[in-house]
Amino acid sequence: MNVVDSSGWLEYFADGPNAAFFAPAIEATRELLVPTLSLYEVFKRVLQQRGEGEALQAVALMRQGQSVELTAPLTLTAVKASIEHRLPMADSIMLATAQAHGATLWTQDADFERVAGVKFVAKKPVG
Repeated sequence: MNVVDSSGWLEYFADGPNAAFFAPAIEATRELLVPTLSLYEVFKRVLQQRGEGEALQAVALMRQGQSVELTAPLTLTAVKASIEHRLPMADSIMLATAQAHGATLWTQDADFERVAGVKFVAKKPVG
């Protein structure tokens, strides 16, 4: 199972320098878990930058994976991950979601560079 954090989704949709890194996880929809927080973050960013039509298309692609709701137990696990790894809220929710489902977290967020169970690639400059 795989969880792609919001930065990975945005990189994939923009066909950025690391898009190919995220493609295997995103395109294997049977093994893809999508935290509802990712839906929020990606929809918001694409809506701001490209408009509602493209934002809805992005979410439709994301919903091909299995949505994972933020439950109370998952929230508490995320708090512990936040403290243990010194992660911001959204990052800790992504990590906790992946860990709760025995999934790999795919990211280009430097906060995860040395966290177990994470496939990390350094963000490359565009251009």
